[in-house]
Amino acid sequence: MRDRTHGLVDARPRPGGIAPVLLMAGGLMLAACVAPVWAAERVPFAARAGLDLAKDAARSWASDAALVYLENDEPLDATGAAARWGYLFYSPTQDKARVYSLRDGKIVVAEYLDMRFEAPPVTGDWIDSRAALEAAERGGGREFREKHAGTLGTMLLMRGAFAEDDPDQTTWTLIYTAPGAPSLFIVVDASEGKVRRTWRG
Repeated sequence: MRDRTHGLVDARPRPGGIAPVLLMAGGLMLAACVAPVWAAERVPFAARAGLDLAKDAARSWASDAALVYLENDEPLDATGAAARWGYLFYSPTQDKARVYSLRDGKIVVAEYLDMRFEAPPVTGDWIDSRAALEAAERGGGREFREKHAGTLGTMLLMRGAFAEDDPDQTTWTLIYTAPGAPSLFIVVDASEGKVRRTWRG
């Protein structure tokens, strides 16, 4: 995994509620899941493709474990696929969070999150990373890339953050970066595939 948290930490405006906790958790997920890989082994896949395997592993740990956070662990391609994704689950009965990082159809890292973490589970009807990227590109991402020679660095799925009009909403947040320019944040409704919010920071 790469340390991509700088854009998140410096973002403006700063959302309240659970967002800071989730972003901190994302940083810890990045740190926990660092592992060397050979380029030839990297086979990009969409976020949903690894969900069943991650969910099965989480449920074998705790029957009430639910997905609360999802983020790419390696660079994204033009279709919203990555060679590795990290899935964070929280168990109320265990009062613990556990992350599973998947690559090539296998769990390569399974770690407890070394912090107290509570978050609402994401809704089950979320769109895949490809559809979220397509919406973000139409909603300003493509223009940002072309104007600033920018790239998409991060896609993260969560509930209860960055959606000011509906704080209970599950959303994809896409973070574009460019040399010498503030990052572009695009929030996409994970159920309807519509851009709900954008900002620079």
